[in-house]
Amino acid sequence: MKKISIIIPVYNEKATLKDIIEKIESASFCGLEKELIFVDDASTDGSRDILAEYSDKYMIVRHGVNLGKGAAIRTALEHVSGDIVVIQDADLEYDPNDYEKLLPLILENKADVVYGSRFLENQGNGSFMLTHYLGNRALTLLTNLLYNVTLTDMETCYKAFKAEYIKDIKIESDRFDFEPEITAKIIKKGARLKEVPVSYYGRIHAEGKKITWKDGIHAIEALLRYRFQK
Repeated sequence: MKKISIIIPVYNEKATLKDIIEKIESASFCGLEKELIFVDDASTDGSRDILAEYSDKYMIVRHGVNLGKGAAIRTALEHVSGDIVVIQDADLEYDPNDYEKLLPLILENKADVVYGSRFLENQGNGSFMLTHYLGNRALTLLTNLLYNVTLTDMETCYKAFKAEYIKDIKIESDRFDFEPEITAKIIKKGARLKEVPVSYYGRIHAEGKKITWKDGIHAIEALLRYRFQK
């Protein structure tokens, strides 16, 4: 039986952590065996104690200091044993029921990588902050111009990979610039990259949203750097 590895970076998500775990556990994995890998990125709000309750069921890896989402994913990839890898944030912005949309194209060998787009038939009941919406659209447009693709949502959390397409990529970014870096390297690798619509329930900063305009600047730098990097 094929296995799916779900990578869940966690940083101060006490308010949503148990809920997202329950949603993942109840989701459909299209008949795949599941492996959950949590990376606690030095949380200080009690998330670590919650994760400890699941240590007998799932892999829990801890960072001694806060390094960022990219670093957490890099750490998790060292422990992945699945045939398919999916990135899952620890908040409730994305719905694990959408795994049913992400996985079929890979299982049917119609794609090597699948992104869950928030802009294709957005089904979420939440909304984007205007600044985040405009920033996401601008970064995706820049990606399309630089890499000659037609993505609608480069910055999406929901990214599913055939394991071999991500495990042999050296991830250099520590923070949210992981998104443009992995996108650039996947495209340059020649992967068949497809998008499917997913639901989205956006948070605001008061609810724990962590990405800021500074991350947008780093994303632009990453897109330019990896476009011309040999």
